[in-house]
Amino acid sequence: MEAALILLVATVAALVAGWSRERVLRKSGEERNRRDLEEQRARRDAELREQAQRTSALFDRMVEGLIVVDGGGRIRLANRAAKTLFGFDGPGGGKTILEATRNHEVAAVVARLDRELEVLGHELRIDSMDSPRFLQVNALALRDAAGANDGAIVVFHDLTRLRQLEGVRQEFVANVSHELRTPLSLIKSAAETLIDGAKDDPAALARFLTIIDKHANRLALLIDDLLLLSTLDSGGLRLDRQALPIRSTVQDAMDDLQQRAQARDVKLENAVPASLLMVADNDRIRQVVSNLIDNAIKYGRAGGKTVVGGCVLADGRIEVTVTDDGPGIASDAQARIFERFYRVDKARSREQGGTGLGLAIVKHVVQAHGGEVRIESEPGSGSKFILNFPGLPAPR
Repeated sequence: MEAALILLVATVAALVAGWSRERVLRKSGEERNRRDLEEQRARRDAELREQAQRTSALFDRMVEGLIVVDGGGRIRLANRAAKTLFGFDGPGGGKTILEATRNHEVAAVVARLDRELEVLGHELRIDSMDSPRFLQVNALALRDAAGANDGAIVVFHDLTRLRQLEGVRQEFVANVSHELRTPLSLIKSAAETLIDGAKDDPAALARFLTIIDKHANRLALLIDDLLLLSTLDSGGLRLDRQALPIRSTVQDAMDDLQQRAQARDVKLENAVPASLLMVADNDRIRQVVSNLIDNAIKYGRAGGKTVVGGCVLADGRIEVTVTDDGPGIASDAQARIFERFYRVDKARSREQGGTGLGLAIVKHVVQAHGGEVRIESEPGSGSKFILNFPGLPAPR
């Protein structure tokens, strides 16, 4: 009896011990599973946050403006470019697209997506204090599984620079047409006068042939300058770089223009040190200096002086200056002085002749040498054109 009782107690004890051990193991497994689930959830949340940060960073690096709206027309996401275009701060979340952009036309494009799947190539003009901006708007409707409206993606491409270049091109074509038409009209008029009988008068014949020759040369110069600018624009200009004594090149340009200077009683002074050298194309640098001196003679003060100087700057770059004591140039004109066909005084410029391309050629030739050009001038105090070129290469 006692043996049976002892066996029963031992059996019960073994069962209790086994049950306790199983419970401990089960709790341990549940705890481990819970920890595993929490770790997985934390990893997933971290991955989602990282993905969201990468997506946001990617959107913010986009050149195009991007706005994503929900089905109610409120902003879910707006990148940096969109905020810059429309001038709103923060994420924009919760605002309607009209509240954020303050533009009814943008809101109207989004409203169209209730009826259309996409809107492509819609052009938008935004007027501002500085200058108008032009945008191309492309929008895509988002639909849920049931086909209901779930928002939209709107992308804004800034066309402002393209429109500005188009305006420059149109102005350039108009200017070229005008510059060509004037000498052509004079040549045609002179030729018609000769055909109508003036050729029989020796004095008239000589006078009209002189007109034809003068304006034919003007046309030739204009075409040569246009071809040179085209070559410079395309990067096709080949420079014959060599060690160049700048003073000698400047003197050659002055010798060519001495007769014109004497006609206006303008003194030309070469103040470039004889030791100053640069690596450049002699013909192109001579052309640059000639254009600047010629302008100083034509538009400077009669009886005045034009000085060409040069030096080596502290950083090793080479500076060449062309200074006159003429009437000077207003600050608003200085900003455009190197544009093609831009003339400060249109009436006087055409009276003096020239193609209107000289300073544009100066800028492009200097830039082709790795340099830059600028002007310092005040009305009544003359003008100084400053050319800055790379210094001589270090000896090996």
